[in-house]
Amino acid sequence: MSLTLDLVTLGVADEQSARAFYTGAFAATEDHGNNLDLHGIGKLELREIGTLASDVGTSPATTGFRGVVLSAIVEAPSDVETLLGTATDHGATVVKPAKKQLFGEFTGAYRAPDGALWKLAATAKKNTTPPHAQPKPLELAVYLGVAKPTASQAFYEALGMSADHDYGDKFVDFTRPGGGYRLGLLPRKALAKDVGVDERGDGFSAVVLAHTAASRDDLDALLKAAAAAGGRVTAPASRTADGRHTGRFTDPDGYHWRVTAPG
Repeated sequence: MSLTLDLVTLGVADEQSARAFYTGAFAATEDHGNNLDLHGIGKLELREIGTLASDVGTSPATTGFRGVVLSAIVEAPSDVETLLGTATDHGATVVKPAKKQLFGEFTGAYRAPDGALWKLAATAKKNTTPPHAQPKPLELAVYLGVAKPTASQAFYEALGMSADHDYGDKFVDFTRPGGGYRLGLLPRKALAKDVGVDERGDGFSAVVLAHTAASRDDLDALLKAAAAAGGRVTAPASRTADGRHTGRFTDPDGYHWRVTAPG
């Protein structure tokens, strides 16, 4: 039993418009399940926000900072600038201009038309190669604003995750398997500041994090571990119309997870 972040589902006002944005902003392609494939690094699912909220048993109302930041890590500062420009060309709003930050990291951030916040970051501090016309992410991440990162870390470790970078209650992230997202934890205020937005906000995060379990037994084990570690099982495992099994839980900060297993 080991939880991984295999798919991110975004709640959007209009699926067609959101699909057009992400196809343009990241040159994403559709996979066989109609999810968007971000260059083999991660998959993105788009759902109408009212439907998604209903699926997880909450109100779709959301205001201000939702507590979640998605991130694309690229090779060079020029890649950050190119992706930020491409996103704004397709309707995004810059919330933090691309520039070198205090400790040398080169980042920028934008709000997508669907309301999701994206941070772009370069692994290199300087451009050492010619700019890429169509930069591809090296890695994707999801950062959650939480009350206390060390407490949230204990929860996720109880579900089989292993910390990669551990800075106590300042920042924690977990090792990333190939083809999935990295999960990171920051205090809510610090996460909002990192992308240049006000920390105030309330309601549905408009994001559901998803894991594909190897079996029904693994699904059951994850739900049991989540409940024991301080989360809440919001939907016990059940068989879906397509023959698979699905269950849902929230972490101690209320972020929603969906776990699916083959039939």
